[in-house]
Amino acid sequence: MPESLHDRFAVPGLAEGPVLISDPRVTAIGVRECGEKLSDVRGRLRVDGRLADPAGAYAHLREGLLARLEEAQERLPAGFNLVVVEGYRPPALQTKYFEDYKDELRTTFPLLSDAELHVAASRYVSPIEVAPHTAGAAVDLTLCDGDGVELDMGTAVNATPEQSGGACYTAAPVGAEARRNRDVLRAALEASGLVNYPTEWWHWSYGDRYWAMTRHAPAAVYGPVEL
Repeated sequence: MPESLHDRFAVPGLAEGPVLISDPRVTAIGVRECGEKLSDVRGRLRVDGRLADPAGAYAHLREGLLARLEEAQERLPAGFNLVVVEGYRPPALQTKYFEDYKDELRTTFPLLSDAELHVAASRYVSPIEVAPHTAGAAVDLTLCDGDGVELDMGTAVNATPEQSGGACYTAAPVGAEARRNRDVLRAALEASGLVNYPTEWWHWSYGDRYWAMTRHAPAAVYGPVEL
């Protein structure tokens, strides 16, 4: 029997498969923009500069999300610290990330239709029309110890499903230390109101459409915003 798109891109640990951000259950959700400002993360949480841009966009988040991350930091056990890698992402950069990754998939899976490639790409990069990073509503982060050394999370931040053999999926089988660290991260962030995108252990959001779908909220509170 030919392999289905669902089977090929199934998420380890999730028998039913995740709801991807390109799913109509997400894209159909409206936005009731609350008008909250973007705030600078620097000086409030640890920030890594690997994706720094000249304007410092990467280090900005909606104030409500940032405040919840500060709450999550307080919930972490001693010796654990959040490290923000990327927050706000300008729309042009988001579009480039999505199209570049879709082109990679097109080379790897030449028999997929453009519609299938769109869905497959949304496992790793959000389509621009629903992208939470462009709303300042999503953050890519990891954990470090008290000396700033990043902890074992099973994969690097932003490892693609192809590069990691699916280990980037939050529920994927990983080593005992990485699983413990992922569970520590999850417990603190979920208790602070954030939701995870299950194909990326490092991606968490609040107030966007995916959050609204997960939490059964009537609408997202953060839409696309300019820095």
